[in-house]
Amino acid sequence: MSSIIFYTYPSCTSCRKAKMWLKQNKVSFDERHLFKETPTVEELRELLKLTKYGTEDILAKRSQSFKSLDVDIYDLSTNELLTLLSKNPKLLKRPLVTDGKQLIAGYSPGDMKKLCSTKEKEHISSHVS
Repeated sequence: MSSIIFYTYPSCTSCRKAKMWLKQNKVSFDERHLFKETPTVEELRELLKLTKYGTEDILAKRSQSFKSLDVDIYDLSTNELLTLLSKNPKLLKRPLVTDGKQLIAGYSPGDMKKLCSTKEKEHISSHVS
């Protein structure tokens, strides 16, 4: 089992680019379809812990789903918001890539390179004891 989880939606252009980057760089990952294997509230809570700016980092504010919400997300508690995101994964930025210590929301080759080089360093140091 890979230590990198790749939350994706196959028709998303950024997701396809991220997946191609991971494959070209021979990075092993566990792929999860955001709409078929939607993150649970607890998984979202763990992802949220890895963000710099909280929900701002994972919310897809430019999405039609977000724009058509009939609720002010700033009036919601964290639990209510995470429940909303779990029930409506279209509200999440795509892709989400995590190693459990870092989170990348959206496709960023530079961030992915940093995440993967960190994993590689951890792998090397665990074999040099």
